[in-house]
Amino acid sequence: MRFLSIDLLRAVAIVLMVIVHFVENLSALFTLDPSVSQPAAIAWLPSGFAAPIFTFLTGVSYRLWVQHREDRGDTTLAITKASVRRGLLLIGLGFVFNVIVWMPEDTFNWDILTFIGSALILLSIFRHAPPVILPLVCGIVLALTPALQSISDYPSYWQQGFFDYDLTLFDVVLGFLCVGYFPIFPWIVLPMAGFAVAPLVFSDTPNRRSAREIPAIVGGILLAVSAGVLLACSGTPPRSAWQSISGWSMFPPSTAYLCGTLGLVLILLDRCHAILDTTSQEKTPLGIVCATLSRHSLSIYLLHHFIHIWPLWAYGLLSGEKASHFWQQALPASVSLCLAALFVFLCLPLFFWMDRTGRRGVEGWMRWLCD
Repeated sequence: MRFLSIDLLRAVAIVLMVIVHFVENLSALFTLDPSVSQPAAIAWLPSGFAAPIFTFLTGVSYRLWVQHREDRGDTTLAITKASVRRGLLLIGLGFVFNVIVWMPEDTFNWDILTFIGSALILLSIFRHAPPVILPLVCGIVLALTPALQSISDYPSYWQQGFFDYDLTLFDVVLGFLCVGYFPIFPWIVLPMAGFAVAPLVFSDTPNRRSAREIPAIVGGILLAVSAGVLLACSGTPPRSAWQSISGWSMFPPSTAYLCGTLGLVLILLDRCHAILDTTSQEKTPLGIVCATLSRHSLSIYLLHHFIHIWPLWAYGLLSGEKASHFWQQALPASVSLCLAALFVFLCLPLFFWMDRTGRRGVEGWMRWLCD
């Protein structure tokens, strides 16, 4: 069963991701004045919101998928095997994606695909744990992350504005744990929170649903308030490890950022479920568009990188420069934004046609291989 609330939030996340990637990769350093060396002022860009929504919904969807498999009588072993196969496939796909899009030197940058694959494997381990364990693990991860970032000297891996590592076992493992783009510490908090909160929001019994939603909405409000308090205190102490807790930062992911985005997505999921999933909205134009974007979100993620990164590399090589010469400085931000909107607009008829003719996207092949 599809839920419009999940489809809507995932569609919003993938559209935000497309916009951010197009503008950042094509325009972040673009300027008409060659003497200006600072990044272009694109403060309006909705950076930092797509990934928390997407990774949180990974946990929600996985919990609902497990429940569906259990309801149809699948054994625990069969569900675990399918979960691990999905996780390993996404990890392998993430490595291949890094090589063919970002080139071999970025194979181990630990981007979102390898993280989601790892998260599915970890969730398959924790799915039988008592309900109190997941919130406890999330709290421990949040508490340990600032210390791990400080001990590992996180800024030294990000001196050029992106994750820059040596191809050594130490740096590769450290990137996976706490200094890569989406390391386990602290990003695992989001899918674990989604997995834990799914049964509270998506209760089968209407009379029980209202009572069970209370912890989710209260938890979301408390997390949002906590983030606000941390941000209000962020300028008080000198810049130190405290900045990893109180400041609003995605790289490195600060405690305030994680609490704020997690609280926001909890509130949004709860309210969207209460408003949208109680009516027959799935056949409306909004429902059809959101379901299509959500159903093909992995395909869109992969495709939009090929569409805007490969021409960038090709143009650099054809111009006699190195492939990455025009990265972040190829186009004005307004042009990149229009290209992002055009990409999303053109994706819809493509995936409508695929659904109507029964052609598989990446998601369909993953289900065929893993389930």
